[in-house]
Amino acid sequence: MKGWRRSKRKIFKHQSRREEKYKFFDLVIEILFWIPEILIFPFRLLFWMLRGIGRIIGHILDSI
Repeated sequence: MKGWRRSKRKIFKHQSRREEKYKFFDLVIEILFWIPEILIFPFRLLFWMLRGIGRIIGHILDSI
């Protein structure tokens, strides 16, 4: 039983060492992906709001 436990512990240590940590390059790539989203989102939000207001006005005018 001790041998089995040691072998499992050895495998677990090997896997934990092999796990890659979050690196600076990963952070840079994520920032590069987020920049367009951050720049475009306000315009998209404004478009959704104007479209919603237009639909509300259209529904009000249809009911008259």
